[in-house]
Amino acid sequence: MRSDSTAGKVTKPALSQAELLFEAQQRHSRSFRRNVGLSWGILLLILLYLFSGQDFLGIKTIDLDFEFIRDNIGFIAGGIPQTLWVSFLSIVLATVLALLAALGRLSTIPPLYALSTFYVSLIRGTPLYLQIFFFFLALPQLGIVLSGLFAGVLALGLNYGAYMSEIFRAGLASVGKGQREAAIALGMTPWQTMKRVVLPQALRFAIPPIGNDFIAMTKDSALVSATGFVHEVMWRATRVGRAQFHNLEALIIAALFYWMMTIILSYVQGIIETRLARGDR
Repeated sequence: MRSDSTAGKVTKPALSQAELLFEAQQRHSRSFRRNVGLSWGILLLILLYLFSGQDFLGIKTIDLDFEFIRDNIGFIAGGIPQTLWVSFLSIVLATVLALLAALGRLSTIPPLYALSTFYVSLIRGTPLYLQIFFFFLALPQLGIVLSGLFAGVLALGLNYGAYMSEIFRAGLASVGKGQREAAIALGMTPWQTMKRVVLPQALRFAIPPIGNDFIAMTKDSALVSATGFVHEVMWRATRVGRAQFHNLEALIIAALFYWMMTIILSYVQGIIETRLARGDR
């Protein structure tokens, strides 16, 4: 009886100490987030002041034409759906190509391995800007005429697919050999093993990096505006800015829209990563 009562007396303080430690960590986390938010607010106020056109202590800030901004912000915002559409189509194509290239790089068949490594080397060895113009301007000489949208999606998909192939290769390689052997022992064919055992784990590993690439692709989609036939955010900003000689204001509007899209997509990616992390636990 004494030993039981002693054990109870030892356990209660231990639990209370753990709770106090947890509460202290929570307070520190809340304080950190609050201070970060406050710092963001101060930085935003400084940024707004720099573009307010005010004169303080002899330092003249940038004077923007807010009438131009008010009149044209809606026109530039009209390119957001096109930007997201180009990015979505490109990331789907890039994911498919990256998976095929990763499987080829892990293949023991020489032609498949050579094809995948040649594709990755060629695409990664040339600029994305060149690839967009190649599909849009060079292919018509061969009788292949692509629209600006299709040429941009094809170039972005091929480019990001080459870089993402390493992500998929690492994901496929991360699946233990023992799991493959166990699947074979259960009577699964190589295709069933890949479909039911390897790919689900590899895709789960690859989802967070794919989210990062989608955010980066949203910004790189601005390069597609160079074709002049994809009316996304950058195309609209440069058009109205040049026409009215207000390039500064137009590009600032475009920058803000890209920034907002990046923040929203990063938030969504954070939610997805949190749910995946819960699954691991």
